[in-house]
Amino acid sequence: MRSICALVFLGAFTLGYASDLAPLESRKIDFLIAAIETLGDAKFVRNGTAYDAKAAADHLRLKLQKAGSRVRSTDDFIRYCASVSSVSGAPYQIRFSDGRVVTSEAFLRQKLSDFPGHQGKGV
Repeated sequence: MRSICALVFLGAFTLGYASDLAPLESRKIDFLIAAIETLGDAKFVRNGTAYDAKAAADHLRLKLQKAGSRVRSTDDFIRYCASVSSVSGAPYQIRFSDGRVVTSEAFLRQKLSDFPGHQGKGV
């Protein structure tokens, strides 16, 4: 019985984040995760280890899920889920095949400006 209660609680927790986001914010976050997932040969560097684009996108989805109601906007997603390691505090980086390295925060804020109709802060 305890196991069933735990599963129900966890299920409610993991699904809770979706209802706390306005549909537009959810679409923007999906857009940003897709931008990471389609980076091709670029590597997502987290805590000193390089991950491929698919693994990076999966990690961001997991962090979003775990963040729950703390993420109410795209800005929250970038700050709480996609910029720094919650373990070490080290910034996430993206290393492109040409050798360029940018923080994931800078990359995502630039990508957000590409979202159709986005009128946010310039980055």
